[in-house]
Amino acid sequence: MKFERAAISLPHLWSSPFVRWQGRLADLDSIDLAHSVTADALQTRGVDLGMVDRLVLGMTVPQPKSFYAAPWLAARLGMPGISGPLIAQACATSVVGLAHGACSVEMDAQAMPLLVVSDRTSNGPLLVYPKTTGQGGAPQIEHWVLDNFAADPNTGKAMIATAETTARDGAMSRTELDDLTLLRWHQYQRALADDRRFQRQYMVPVRFAQGRKSLNLDADEGLHAYSAESLAALHPVLPGGVVTFGGQTHPADGCAGALVCDVRRATSLSAGQGVVRLLAIGQARASAAEMPKAATTAAQNALALAGLSISDVKFVVTHNPFAVNDIWFARQTGFSLEQMNPYGCSLIYGHPQGPTGLRGIIELAWALREAGGGIGIFTGCAAGDTGAALVLRVD
Repeated sequence: MKFERAAISLPHLWSSPFVRWQGRLADLDSIDLAHSVTADALQTRGVDLGMVDRLVLGMTVPQPKSFYAAPWLAARLGMPGISGPLIAQACATSVVGLAHGACSVEMDAQAMPLLVVSDRTSNGPLLVYPKTTGQGGAPQIEHWVLDNFAADPNTGKAMIATAETTARDGAMSRTELDDLTLLRWHQYQRALADDRRFQRQYMVPVRFAQGRKSLNLDADEGLHAYSAESLAALHPVLPGGVVTFGGQTHPADGCAGALVCDVRRATSLSAGQGVVRLLAIGQARASAAEMPKAATTAAQNALALAGLSISDVKFVVTHNPFAVNDIWFARQTGFSLEQMNPYGCSLIYGHPQGPTGLRGIIELAWALREAGGGIGIFTGCAAGDTGAALVLRVD
């Protein structure tokens, strides 16, 4: 999928902080979170709501009344005359949501879709499916989050098994994985420097009244500090494996958003702060139970669609639920591990499913701006041994 005119004004990309599941956002409905963060972002950026002609909502974990999710959220944001789709494609939801918005702009230069991606892995719903053929009519019960984290029904394998397969095929050592995890931790510390100067460019606080109390959250929470010693002390998750809990991400809660339009409008809205050109989106599916590999293939597909090569790329940002992902990417493309994730990644700050990709895209765009512009790739794997990638250019 290649784009000619879809763009985003750099200031019109935002993300909430991410919070480790069962933390301070655990009881906040994803749609309430989306309303709080998005309303704040639109107001502080002075967005004319009359220009927005569609709301694209990404969410992978059902919430109460989410049958009405997109039109309900649009009305709450003060745009009762618009609606749009609810998109769920696991960890690829943000890229697919951007594709939907970008296609709208490609077909109509006057279109201005608002993408909102919000998820809560905390307190996932327990679903009861009627089953009259069960013994005594006993229903089938599914814990939406935990049961789907446990195994891919297509392969019967958990995601950790796909990481071990990829580590074996890439001849990755435990030391390599620990070293990369520590590198990503140090890169994340760069985003916290100077009172979080980098993050404050795009991060929108969560402000929410909860009864007599109020929730005010302006930074990521629930992270554990990493050191060479603490990583080395961990045991592999699977017997005989090399992947530890230190070398994989943690579930989280969060929200992110973007206002998509054509280049002319994005230039006007940016007020000289930068324009993000969406060049191409690629998707891929790896062999069964080899999920981490899909992110690399998706990136290669996106580059081919954009007519570019890896040598044209200044930075890569990944959704890397496992350190394995990045090492496989470097092995296959020759791209430097140090030029990937310059300000951290989901391996460190967590993974709330839907919004993870958009936060990575936002951090890629700001990193490119800080480096004087250029071409970058966001890529990540997703459930079902799939992957999705976006090639963009910051002017």
